[in-house]
Amino acid sequence: MADFAKIQTVVLGGGCFWCTEATFSMLKGVSKVSPGYAGGSTTNPTYEQVSSGSTGHAEVIKIDFDERIITYRDLLTVFFAVHDPTTLNRQGHDVGTQYRSVIFYTSEAQKNEAADFIVVLESNEFKGAKIVTEVKPLEVFYEAEEYHHQYFQKNPSQAYCQIVINPKVQKLKSHLAHLLK
Repeated sequence: MADFAKIQTVVLGGGCFWCTEATFSMLKGVSKVSPGYAGGSTTNPTYEQVSSGSTGHAEVIKIDFDERIITYRDLLTVFFAVHDPTTLNRQGHDVGTQYRSVIFYTSEAQKNEAADFIVVLESNEFKGAKIVTEVKPLEVFYEAEEYHHQYFQKNPSQAYCQIVINPKVQKLKSHLAHLLK
């Protein structure tokens, strides 16, 4: 009998999707990372519409992962390590609801584990600081335009990539290297 992969999906928003895509693409067990939009009211939004803050959507990434190789808990660990979940609607210089911290779960087990994980983080690593990450069911995911896909890999010398994304990649390499491909 064949041993088929146990693929799960989760959608995460932790600021600019160029940053989150770059870090999650490096993880073993992650088969696909797609930048996109979720959580708003506009059907098939464009980057320009989402960037305006008028759609209610967040910049997110959809992650397909093999739970036999990397756990959902590992993904949560990376997620909370590469962005600041205590700032409402902001990541660094990126400001607006489109940059909010959000987990769009695809199962009740993901919902419960995310909620439990946040409670532990607030009491331990964040020393009582309030985590503002929303935990919501995924309703619909809209894939971003092609030029956003693998942005960091395609534009490593671009200033935003060097100043904002590269430090997140380096943090991941130094603190969570055991999760990398």
